[in-house]
Amino acid sequence: MAPIHVSAERMIPARAQSLYALLADYRDGHPRILPPAFSDFRVLHGGTGEGTRIQFNVRVGGKTRRMVGQITEPEPGRVLEETYEDGSVTRFTIDPVHNESRLRIETFAESRPGLAGLIERPLSRLLLARLYREELDLIEKWAENLGSPYR
Repeated sequence: MAPIHVSAERMIPARAQSLYALLADYRDGHPRILPPAFSDFRVLHGGTGEGTRIQFNVRVGGKTRRMVGQITEPEPGRVLEETYEDGSVTRFTIDPVHNESRLRIETFAESRPGLAGLIERPLSRLLLARLYREELDLIEKWAENLGSPYR
């Protein structure tokens, strides 16, 4: 098995504190910025930040997978992590830059061994990167919405 690392980042016109509040709010905020590839999103436990447990379906590359994840805050206010039952981790890192924030979304996973892994690694990078760009687009639109309760 070989590691897979996929990331995308963008400057978001919002304060880091506001952006973190949006992402850590798994009941209302986070579901608003998920691309259409995500469906049936639900909170199984908690709802805000550390200790929250989530479940959703994601359709990538023509396949739908059910994901169940546990939320941790390795650096509260800056880093939020979703650790899934398959061992993959998606991390959101927010760094303030003047009146904006640099947001990085990245996933760490292990590919399958053999030929399947050789195909899976570049395909995963391509498809997940596109999904993250869509999510960053939605987050940027959220930030530009002056009526947002998080701004």
